[in-house]
Order: sequence, then C-alpha cells, then structure tokens
Amino acid sequence: RGWTRENVTEDLIRRRAEHNDCEIFSLEEVSLHQQDIERIEHIDRWCRDLKILYLQNNLIPRIENVGRLKNLEYLNLALNNIEAIENLEGCESLQKLDLTVNFVGRLSSVESLRHNVHLTELFLVGNPCTEFQGYRQYVVAALPQLKCLDGTEISRSERIRASQGLEEVRIQVGEQEEEYLRRRVQEKEESERKAAGGEKQNRERKAGFDGCWYTDISLEENQENQKNQENQENQDLEENVENPKIDEEEQEREFWETPCPFTPESRLETHRHLEQKRKEKEKHLDTSLIDVDVQPTYVQVAVKGKVLWTPSSHISQWPLGNTSFRHQLSNECNNLGFLRS
Repeated sequence: RGWTRENVTEDLIRRRAEHNDCEIFSLEEVSLHQQDIERIEHIDRWCRDLKILYLQNNLIPRIENVGRLKNLEYLNLALNNIEAIENLEGCESLQKLDLTVNFVGRLSSVESLRHNVHLTELFLVGNPCTEFQGYRQYVVAALPQLKCLDGTEISRSERIRASQGLEEVRIQVGEQEEEYLRRRVQEKEESERKAAGGEKQNRERKAGFDGCWYTDISLEENQENQKNQENQENQDLEENVENPKIDEEEQEREFWETPCPFTPESRLETHRHLEQKRKEKEKHLDTSLIDVDVQPTYVQVAVKGKVLWTPSSHISQWPLGNTSFRHQLSNECNNLGFLRS
C-alpha cells in the first residue's frame, strides 16, 4: 500500500540534537520517541557517548545495535513491540531500563541482564510476563543487583524469600512461558492467514475467476451460474460506484469494530492503516495551506509557499480575462498534490 519503514537517519538525530548544536558524536542524551521507528540502527556508531536514550512509542520489535553504548545509563523502550530482553550485555553502565507496555512473554530472558551489574531499576509493567504466577519473585531472585522493580522498592526480606524458592518458581515460570509462546505461534499463524486471505480475496475479484470448480456440472448450468454471478458482480460494482463513500465508511467501521487480540502484528497493522489514511487525506485540498493577499494594485496567492501574482486590473475582467493566471493557479494546485472539487 505504499507504506515504508521509518529509519534512524543522521538527519533525524541531528534534528533531535539541537541542544547540542546539532553535533551527534558528542551527544549524551537524545529523544527519538514517536518516530515510527521499526529498527534500532546506527545509534551505537554515531553516538558513542550517549548516556540517556529515549525510544518510547515506536514500532521496534527487538533490542539490537546498542552494545557499543558503554556509557548508556538509561534506556527507555516503553510502548514498542519488543518480545524478549536481549543484546544489552555490552551496556556496561546501564542503570535503568524501561520496557513498559511491550510484548515481553519470554520472562526467562531477564536473566540476560545479570551482566548489567549497575542495573538498579527495571520496568516491565504492561507486559504479558507480568501476569505469570511467580513473576515478581522470579525477577527479584534472578537479578540480585536490582533495587526497584516496576516502581516498587525491593526490600531485603523480599529478596531472601525470593531466593529461597527460586528453583520451584523457575519451573513454574518455564511452564507458563512455554504455554504463552505456543499461543504466540498461533497468533502469528493467524495473522499470516489473515494477510494471505486478503490477498487471495483481491485476486479472486479479478475478471475471469469466479471461485468455482466445474467437474460434474453440465455446460448449461456452468453458463447459467457464470451469468448470474456476472450480473451480481455488476450490480455490486454499480452500488460501489454510486456510493463509494458509504462503502469506504463501512470498511472503516469494520476495521475498527472487528475484535482482534492485542499483539505486535495488530499494533503494526493499526499503525499502517492510520498512515494510509493520513496519506489519503493529504491528497485533498487544505484551505489552511492557501493564503490570499489582495492589494489595490495586485493580487497575490500563496499555495503551500508557492507564490503566484497578477495585477488587480486583470482581475476585474474575470471570468473573461486573465485565464492564464487561473490556469497557472490550477496547475500549481495539481502539482502540489491537491485535488480540486
């Protein structure tokens, strides 16, 4: 549908480094939140001195390419599509990790944080793993360096109790994790089937395919069935042509009202749907982008910053006079992506 993945570019980081005179190599803090980023890349090569990195509210599916950030103290990855904790062993100075509202279901992956000896705060609120029985006890026992989990301080007595029953809790968590991962496989397969079904449906709508296999049916019945189907398709096509807005509204309502599980796939699908709607909206004329300045001797029209000018004496001759100016204005609107009503 013309949708492309957003990348971490040098230009993006420079625009976010205004507080550092747009210099990125000496940057110690950068905020890249709400940029529709789908992959962490380049940051560990361009910004080696980073201490604080904000990447919340993007579409990032996994933690990667941050291992060279030796000075990183705080990493915020809240509201993304992350399913496992990984690739943070190289962040030697990491003290705080925020993974609020992600899709971490592989709770055992928290044990990879044992190498981050300075880690004192961890946030996993809103992840599937927090619903596992024994979740807090398991994390507290697995990460002895932690001082605070999900905003609640870990007391000395809690740590002792968690350590005493760790093996039993580890088995319990492992069983729940295995069950959750089975469900995730099913969700992914269902998402793939849904996507494949949509493509198949589009292909079957093409002329020459009526969705039927004719083996034991007579030729006359075949022709009659095909004729009836063509009549029905023509009728549906006429209805869609007559009421395109109604059909579009129905599709929009169906998209939002059809129940679906909250998964990385559904979150990504929703984002792409909204992105497509935004791009479609941009095709239509927005009067806020047009500015008209009428003076005694001339008229000036600015369309999206493009300035057109004509003497006032010509305007008085409209609609007969100065057709070149009107044509020029119409052409500029079309060139700038406007659809005239």
